[in-house]
Parts: sequence; C-alpha cells; structure tokens
Amino acid sequence: MNILMVASEMVPYAKIGGLADVMGALPQALARAGHDVRAFIPLYDRVDTSDLDLELVFGDVDVRLGSHRYRTKIFRDLQNPTSFLVHCPVLYGRGSIYSNDHDEHRRFLTLGVAALMASQRMGFSPDVLHCHDWQAAMLPLVMKTQFGWDRLFENTRTLLTIHNLNYQGGFSSQILPDLNLGGSEHLLHQDLLREGSINFLLHGVLYADGISTVSPTYAREIQTPRHGAGMDPFLRARSSTVVGVLNGVDYDVWSPEKDVHIPYNYGLDDLSGKEKNKRHLLHSMGLPYVEGVPLLGVVSRMAGQKGLDLIADALPPYLAQRNVQLVVLGSGSSRLESLFTGLQRAFPRQVCFYQGFSNPLAHMIEAGADIFLMPSRYEPCGLNQMYSLRYGTVPVVHRTGGLADTVQMWNPHDRSGTGFLFDHHNAGGLFWATGQALKAYRDRGGWRQLMANGMARDYSWANQARVYEELYSRLMS
Repeated sequence: MNILMVASEMVPYAKIGGLADVMGALPQALARAGHDVRAFIPLYDRVDTSDLDLELVFGDVDVRLGSHRYRTKIFRDLQNPTSFLVHCPVLYGRGSIYSNDHDEHRRFLTLGVAALMASQRMGFSPDVLHCHDWQAAMLPLVMKTQFGWDRLFENTRTLLTIHNLNYQGGFSSQILPDLNLGGSEHLLHQDLLREGSINFLLHGVLYADGISTVSPTYAREIQTPRHGAGMDPFLRARSSTVVGVLNGVDYDVWSPEKDVHIPYNYGLDDLSGKEKNKRHLLHSMGLPYVEGVPLLGVVSRMAGQKGLDLIADALPPYLAQRNVQLVVLGSGSSRLESLFTGLQRAFPRQVCFYQGFSNPLAHMIEAGADIFLMPSRYEPCGLNQMYSLRYGTVPVVHRTGGLADTVQMWNPHDRSGTGFLFDHHNAGGLFWATGQALKAYRDRGGWRQLMANGMARDYSWANQARVYEELYSRLMS
C-alpha cells in the first residue's frame, strides 16, 4: 500500500507526547512490512539538524491559504527515508512546537497542504491518507474540496487517529477564508459556524472515511458524555467506523535486556539485575536501600489528567508505617509539583521527587522500581504501563482507556494477571489497589510469577502495525 501520514510530532525530531512515539515507530514498522510510507511533519527550529542527513526534495512548494502565501521546502531524512520535513521558518520558527499565536491554524493547514502538493509532484498516489489529531484533521475535507479534481487522489481513503480527544483545534470563524473551500463552505458544521467557531477535529470526525483511537477502551469511552468532550454525539453517529488500536512499544529501546540507560541488564531468566538497579536508583536519588521494602515509581507529566493528586492523598499512611519508598519524576502543574515537594519534605528518607525530565532516569525508574503507579483520570493509551510490564515492574492503574486494555488484575489463586486496577477514581481506590500490590509483594513466589506474566506480554510495533494494515485494507475495500 501507499500510505501518506501527516502529524505535528515525531521522534526523534519533535516530541511533546505519545503522538511523537507513534509517529517515530509506526511508519517504519509499516515500511519494514513492505509498504511505501511517507510521513510529513514540520521542520521546527528546535529540531537539531546537525545529526540528520537531510536531502532537499523540493525547494519551492508555495502554499496559499486565503490571502496568505507560504513558500515551503520539503526535505527527506535519508537516515529515516519515511520521514519528510516541511521547512517554513515564518511558521515553524517559534522556538516551540505549539503556540497560541493568531496563525496557529495556518501552521498546520500549511503542513497538510504541503504534504498533498508534494505527493502530486512525486506522483505518489496514496491508498490511505492517515491524519493524526486535530492538526491534520481538516485534511479529509481539504482533499475533498481543494484536491478533488486530481485523479491522483480519487481512490484515496482517509483515516483520522485521535490521540487525545480533549485537544480539538477550535478557532474563530474568522479563519474561514484560510480554508480555501471555494464555495464549499456549506460542508462545514453550520451550527458551529453560526456560533462563530470552527473545530478542526470535528470536521475530521465528520469527513474521514475511518476513525481510530489509541486503545479499544478509549474508543468506547469517547462515545460517552463523560469522556466525549462534547464530541460524543458525532462519534456515536459514526460508531461503526470508530475503532481502537493500541500503541506499540519499541523493545529495542524499552527492554531490560537491551536498555543502555541502566547499569545492570536483566531478563526473565535472570532477574538479579533488577534488585541491583533498585539499589543503584535509590542511592542515586539520595535514599537508603533497605532489603524487602518495596519501591514505588512514578514517571509522568504533572497534569490534572494524570490523577497524581491521589498519590499525595493515598500514600502517606503507607509511608508513615515505613514499609514503602517512592521516587517520582515529572514536571508541569505547580500545584502538583508542590504536593510532591511536600511529600518529600515529610518523608525525606522514603520519598524523592525529581522535578523536570530525564530520559535516563525514566529508564532507571522503570528498571529499579517494584511497583509503578498510574492513577490517570483518563488515559487514551499510555505507554509507561507497557514499559513497566516489560521491566517486571508491576503496574497499579485506574481502570480506564489503554490502562484497562493492557493491565489484567492479579489473581493469587490461579496466578494469572499482570497488575492491579481500581475502578473508583479517588484516594480510596488507589489506597486499596496499592494495598493489594503490597500484600502480593510479600508472597515472593507469587510476585515472581506476577512479574513473569507481565514480562511475557508482547506489545511490539510489529504486532500493532499489522492491526493498522488490516484497518487500512478494510478502508480500501
């Protein structure tokens, strides 16, 4: 198949969230399966080009949006031939990936239009146009209107993947001229237009041939008022086309056997390195190592979505009994940062909070912790719980989204399951689930089986790419 992808982030070029990880892995996995994949992202000024082998493909792709004209250049990364980068300093030279500037909508409209124009010049007829999140969500309508005349795209099917429904790309209706609809304004959602707004993600939901999210449970959740963020009526109307496909994990980067960021590699056949990593992690964080005391880990953005306030409410009773330790890595909300700073101050020999982000430390926490906490209010997919499973670090999670799809409740009787889940999103729920994990930790034979169950799970991109192949094939047929 010929697959054209458009997104705002991609590892290793630009990353804010999980979208970047998907874009860094999925195109390459599909290419290894024999497909011709061309993935377009902006060439932001923050992208470090010193280690890239960029080839200029086109130097004069002029994109016109209403009265605005943008001269773009298209580069290809020869080290990663599926990656095409759109160069336009006036749009992408902001020092950041996203902005609140008046032309934010044009930054990503230009990206999508440039991708379609580059496809025209390359004679690349995509079987599937795969659009990621609101930044590319207008493309199904743009292709239908601006490019509908070109037979190159007459058989192209479109797929919109929603990575986080709460980010929708809402703008004033004053941007209407920039959409170049050429008399097709009636195709916009008229009620919203009369209210003076245009929602990019909504129009992707309305006009894409298929809609996917990043986990089966999240695909169901976003069709409910509780998690639908106002979009649930439109998603329910298209429920037959809404599917959930779990994100994958790059096990060349995230596995204890190969991890270059941990001092002691280990695997299921020899777990001795895990305890050594735990000792190393605790010492590096300024905490004492006490044999038999379980270590809880957190790696997360400090955001309301992540439910981290529950940890500050639920853990003090366990910490007061001195039978647990906690290491936390993250930054974001000043309120949440203050909560963990206070927890560290109250329990200086048991809690360490690293404010900021460190990729090596993230790997060390996955390898050194015994239990990983993810009490997210909602979680479209989540990756850290899948990393934790691979590292034998037992996850404690809220039963939502991708967390519910990837973690199965431990059953001490038949020794099945991979972690611990709680249903009620409150401190009592997390307190209960953590207590269940600490109880299981005392059964060393059962705990080893619990670790083994998780380490045996395979969420590799090779598997998940096959699911996308099947989805593309259904769209084409």
